[in-house]
Amino acid sequence: MSNAEELKELYDLARRALECQAAIGHKEIILEPMAPLPETPVAVMPQPIIPAIQPTLLPNLTPTIAAPEYESLELHNQAICNCLNCSLGHTRTKFVYGVGNPHAKIMFVGEAPGRDEDLKGEPFVGRAGQLLNNILAAMKLTRQDVYIANILKCRPPENRDPQPDEMQACFPYLKEQIRLIKPQFLCALGRIAAHGLLNTTTPLGKLRSRWHSYEGIPMLVTYHPAALLRFPQYKRDVWEDMKFLMAEYERRNENK
Repeated sequence: MSNAEELKELYDLARRALECQAAIGHKEIILEPMAPLPETPVAVMPQPIIPAIQPTLLPNLTPTIAAPEYESLELHNQAICNCLNCSLGHTRTKFVYGVGNPHAKIMFVGEAPGRDEDLKGEPFVGRAGQLLNNILAAMKLTRQDVYIANILKCRPPENRDPQPDEMQACFPYLKEQIRLIKPQFLCALGRIAAHGLLNTTTPLGKLRSRWHSYEGIPMLVTYHPAALLRFPQYKRDVWEDMKFLMAEYERRNENK
């Protein structure tokens, strides 16, 4: 292989790696087109231009007025299922509240419903949901053992990212779900859920592999199952995160 071919191969590897980073939260990475490679060997490989990532302003998800409290998830769902507090209430097919054990010790929080969830009214029922089921099975758990919800309860058009006003309108609902369930552990699935719960713009990769806290509840961050469908190489990372979670779960419950 010539020097020029080696340089092109290295460039392609760097490009693919950066594309993977973009898929997990680095949304403003730009690669300039690569200049034609010279026929003669060169001493320095052309470097991609990566501008500094500008922090995204997160909405203030702390309610300005105390939200009402409910006696059960069922009563809470009944009270909010016709919500029209943002534009998504006018475009949804079904309100997607949440599913699982109302007394779950582990609660998973995702981003927003997709097409399948919007049609069925239940979170994580599409391809990403099947993958989540497989992850739970490997943990010796089922959907009935845990609780699964999303930051948003209605599907954004074309599955786009939630907008600040939508998160602001919907976050009190998730907050009340967490209060009612009182889970021992939270697990944020993906960048949007992690940023919303932690009020941070830190890249997801840097949030992994350590404990955080949401209102005193230990919280772990991992990749969204949908990301694993595009980048299967992250499955090993998610499994390491789940082992980390289960080790602490078992430690806290071994004498109960």
